[in-house]
Amino acid sequence: MTVSGTTNTVSDTGRAASEATATADAAPLSEERPEALRPHAEDAFAEELAALAAADDRPRPTNWRLSPWAVATYLLGGTLPDGTVITPKYVGPRRIVEVAVTTLATDRALLLLGVPGTAKTWVSEHLAAAVSGDSTLLVQGTAGTSEEAIRYGWNYAQLLAHGPSRDALVPSPVMRAMADGMTARVEELTRIPADVQDTLITVLSEKTLPIPELGAEVQAVRGFNLIATANDRDRGVNELSSALRRRFNTVVLPLPATPEAEVEIVARRVDQLGTSLDLPSTPEAIAEIRRVVTVFRELRSGMTSDGRTKLKSPSGTLSTAEAISVVTGGLALAAHFGDGVLRADDVAAGILGAVVRDPAADRVIWQEYVETVVRERDGWKDFYRACREVSA
Repeated sequence: MTVSGTTNTVSDTGRAASEATATADAAPLSEERPEALRPHAEDAFAEELAALAAADDRPRPTNWRLSPWAVATYLLGGTLPDGTVITPKYVGPRRIVEVAVTTLATDRALLLLGVPGTAKTWVSEHLAAAVSGDSTLLVQGTAGTSEEAIRYGWNYAQLLAHGPSRDALVPSPVMRAMADGMTARVEELTRIPADVQDTLITVLSEKTLPIPELGAEVQAVRGFNLIATANDRDRGVNELSSALRRRFNTVVLPLPATPEAEVEIVARRVDQLGTSLDLPSTPEAIAEIRRVVTVFRELRSGMTSDGRTKLKSPSGTLSTAEAISVVTGGLALAAHFGDGVLRADDVAAGILGAVVRDPAADRVIWQEYVETVVRERDGWKDFYRACREVSA
């Protein structure tokens, strides 16, 4: 068996699996296929990606759908010569995005590192969508992730009937990405057991995946690369070996630098989620969004925004992602049990749930913040009453 033959077979196997899934999806129970709750990035932003591809006259690496410049524009937003507006997918330092995109154009893999809620998964998905047009070649890391999830598995009916064969091989998302020259994703890499993590060493260093059972290997096609994400709060859970870490270029995604940037991120993401959930639009909710962001940033930093009062920080991360969740939940309350306008009592319970993770220590911290900061702040009387009500 030749290497090229094996590569083509794995690629065909992956395509066959995709075609089978597409066929199944094409036969819904009803005549009209229901709208996905959360479309993949390449579907949700298909028009923007198409407009970028049409306007993109810069060099593209082999098997990339867009040039690195266009990929960065897709993530950061901009206006094309024909007037098409590309909405920002990530609000943060431009250089971070440029380094991430450039890394994918080299032979080094990309590791997105940061605290929870810094949009690591979001950036990973959109990078894969812009580079390869497919963000679904995904391995979700957990404590139970096995080596087969990264390398390959077997169709056991075929394996028992005929032994190891091409037809019995079930390629992993990483193997399919290697065979087709695409971008694979591994989420929460440090949640994966260390011995399973090291399965990636040969893939990332030699750009090959051996298949000993068939006496063959899959060699990566040009265009292949891998994006991994890791939570720096998980340090010590399953640390990356030095050998594996050397195969990655690490990009740290910071928390939003300013309150205005975080408010923009929350408002934009809530608006996107609200559209799919038929919730009220965010313009009328901007005051409450700003209040949620203020509370989270002050408790996260251990200091009030005016720098005058030191605060105790709770055990939770109080990330931007959690702020998005609180506001989305508040909008749902306002829509279904109120008049559709987001108010203090719609977000108070969500904030309490995000702050008080440790019922003993965090509740004391929260009550102290409510009585010493919220109670005395001008224009926050309605929020103070709502906080007292849900904390009672």
